[in-house]
Amino acid sequence: MSQDPAQDNPQPSWRKPVGMLLILMLIAAWTAIIVSLSPWVGVWPVLVQGIFYLVAGIVWILPLKPLLRWMELGTWRR
Repeated sequence: MSQDPAQDNPQPSWRKPVGMLLILMLIAAWTAIIVSLSPWVGVWPVLVQGIFYLVAGIVWILPLKPLLRWMELGTWRR
């Protein structure tokens, strides 16, 4: 048991629910962008479409690292 009573009962951070909401908004926005490109992507060869959707399915993860850091630590950078 620690000496500081605040450490025994930490208050939940408001950043986590806000961060979860931002993650859901990021996914929805990214999905809308990719779906809006489908008329043009749909005429590409199937192999090129597959590569495009594979890359698009991975790229949305890149902004998550700073967002997750902010949710946990309260700062965007190290």
